[in-house]
Amino acid sequence: MENTIFTGSGVAIITPMNPDLSINYELFGALIEEQITKGTSALIVCGTTGEASTMTDEEHNECIRFAVEKTAKRIPVIAGTGSNDTAYMVELSVEAEKLGADALLIMTPYYNKTSQRGLVKHFGAVAEKVGIPIMLYNIPSRTNMNIELNTFKELAEYPNIRAVKESGQRVDGFSALINESGLDVYSGDDFMTVPVMSLGAKGVVSVLANVVPEVVGKICALCLENNFREAGRLQQKYARFMGSGGLFIDVNPIPVKAAMNLMGKNVGGCRLPLCDMESAKLEKLQIEMINVGIL
Repeated sequence: MENTIFTGSGVAIITPMNPDLSINYELFGALIEEQITKGTSALIVCGTTGEASTMTDEEHNECIRFAVEKTAKRIPVIAGTGSNDTAYMVELSVEAEKLGADALLIMTPYYNKTSQRGLVKHFGAVAEKVGIPIMLYNIPSRTNMNIELNTFKELAEYPNIRAVKESGQRVDGFSALINESGLDVYSGDDFMTVPVMSLGAKGVVSVLANVVPEVVGKICALCLENNFREAGRLQQKYARFMGSGGLFIDVNPIPVKAAMNLMGKNVGGCRLPLCDMESAKLEKLQIEMINVGIL
């Protein structure tokens, strides 16, 4: 367990915005505090859900610094530092370590893509420059690039490449990753939390936890207690809301921010090219939140 970054619920936290779409750090601090008090086990900042792709370098670094200071080592801060430019990724990663991040989350390169050999060199370039743990992020639906099992095995030879956040994999793929990769595995999809934790995954990097952190924390706690029947029942209650009927009715993080705004949290909108969802989708989201008891 000493090499495990965290177990349980890690929130892929949103970045709250002011009306002018500058970052609302006061509210960011309040959201971080809420996550900690409601049982979240790790904070993932500057990821997809946090809109890192539209942040300036200064904003990116300040969000990491702020989160590190606010958490005060109560839970680990995992900083998203991925890029399709390896040199830039290394620069972001080195800076995140200096700012006090406990670990890094690095996705596969997008647009220019690469080969499996290139993936080893890409991720290895960071592993050779930082001393903190690295969680790989495999999300083919966004990057059109998949990390193959043998590549995971090769990357696991780096002592600080310790984990993978896996999105879009089938159960049999998760099983192979857990049993053969040599890495700790986390689900990148809320709807896969219970199935993959029953196979031995360590937890989830969750979008749902932005809205109901106590629920995701409870699901993971039940799984860690081997009470998968009860965990499954709780997950099933939120199945529609965590899927295309709710938090993925539009492009992430548009729906999760809309849901939090409906709850009165006033987290603001998303930066372009992400825009507010049309009224029909917002109405469906609101109905689903009422049905599941969030509103």
